[in-house]
Amino acid sequence: MSDSAAATITARAGIAQDTAFGAVTPPLYLTSTYELPAFKQPGQYDYSRSNNPTRDTLAEALCQLEQGARAIVTGSGMSACLLALQLLGPDDTLVIPHDCYGGSYRLFTNLAARKQAFKLVIINFQQSDWAEKIKAATPAMIWLETPSNPLLQITDVKAVCQLAKELSAKVVVDNTFLSPVLQQPLLLGADIVMHSTTKYINGHSDIVGGVLIAKDPVIGDELKWWANCLGVTGPAFDSYMTLRGLRTLVPRLQLQQQNTSELVSFLQRQPLVSKLYYPGLADHPGHAIAKAQQTGFGAMCSFDLAGPADALPVFFASLQLFTLAQSLGGIESLICHPGTMTHASMDAAAQQTAGIGPTLIRLSVGIEAPADLIADLQAGFNAVADWLNTSPPNNNTERVASGNTDKGSVKGSADQQFRLNPALSAFW
Repeated sequence: MSDSAAATITARAGIAQDTAFGAVTPPLYLTSTYELPAFKQPGQYDYSRSNNPTRDTLAEALCQLEQGARAIVTGSGMSACLLALQLLGPDDTLVIPHDCYGGSYRLFTNLAARKQAFKLVIINFQQSDWAEKIKAATPAMIWLETPSNPLLQITDVKAVCQLAKELSAKVVVDNTFLSPVLQQPLLLGADIVMHSTTKYINGHSDIVGGVLIAKDPVIGDELKWWANCLGVTGPAFDSYMTLRGLRTLVPRLQLQQQNTSELVSFLQRQPLVSKLYYPGLADHPGHAIAKAQQTGFGAMCSFDLAGPADALPVFFASLQLFTLAQSLGGIESLICHPGTMTHASMDAAAQQTAGIGPTLIRLSVGIEAPADLIADLQAGFNAVADWLNTSPPNNNTERVASGNTDKGSVKGSADQQFRLNPALSAFW
């Protein structure tokens, strides 16, 4: 899809469609229930768990962007994942990538092991034998995430879908990292596209939501039935806010990608970056595939800090613009440590297998001035360099405590809580 077509769809979503008063922007329908025209004569809407005009407007726009037949808006990205899995039974096999998002990994592995909801096979799609392993698994569903979170590895969607067709397997693609503006998996052969609309589609970090878009209306109708049955449909207010964010998706992504390109160039020259993960780089293993199936390389990048894990608090404490937080895709720049944040639900062995090292850092690049973002990261690298040069190893408490910081005592302590509260580990 061209930027101009996507820009028109997003900007015009729901515009000038109000039949009651002629409102230009679509109204927010907060009602839970609807009046029937007469006894035994249901109208288009009866109960908002099942259908809601505001949610439907968002679903129609996202369906049009992904060029699908049906879209089901859910209350979160994880509820969208759960909804897609309703197409599987206990005797079916689900294939997932070894390096998928930690929350998805937790859901897949626990539903398989603790609920016997389906059989699970984990495959490294970056290895040359991925096709043979999929054939041996005889899956009913193949789950893809490309670019992957957090290492931005690329999977050839068209090749996987061609194989899936031979095996009569459905393919679901998590398109959260790119949005429909930069990648359209249904056109590459996928059956279902999933998004956490919390991220780029909303773009303002003020709602939580998800969506599934199906290519086949029959599959879409089945998913919609399950969504109503399970009660995972999205709230009207969150749908309204997501519609509002959607209208600026194209210009936001354009600016975020420009900023990311400048930051990547800076990180390439940074001696304290031991490895850089960004599919826009010509030497990235998936660069050619990304160039073929995407219309842009996105606004996410990750890197390994060249130093011990003890240097992480020093680096994070020195940042003023990059906010240490979960999530991604908002207009503000965020930074996270996947091993203890987004992927903390994966045990050490799974993280190692996925390639998530102890000093891996993920960036979600926002719309701030790129020079300011570069200066912010440079301050972090400078602090780490000073820390490495002036203090003995394995004694970071005094080094961090003595550092000059403007962000308060939390940032001035070596044991700062850049890791999530361990008491909540059961919920990661």
